[in-house]
Amino acid sequence: MHYTPKHGSWLNMAEIEIGLLARTCLSRRIGSVGEFGKEVRAYLEWKNGNPKSISWQFTNEKARIKLKSLYPSL
Repeated sequence: MHYTPKHGSWLNMAEIEIGLLARTCLSRRIGSVGEFGKEVRAYLEWKNGNPKSISWQFTNEKARIKLKSLYPSL
């Protein structure tokens, strides 16, 4: 198990995309590596052709304030 922030982060968004990929085209047995690649390429072509925007709530400036001890000063 890996903790992710309650209000989302780039990691949450990546996990959402992987989950969509898994539910959309990988929810069944795939017989070969070639067929797997074909399924993933088809999904990516569809996904890139139908983009959805992500509303980033946590800006770089806010991150530097909130996570001051983790970010190097500029």
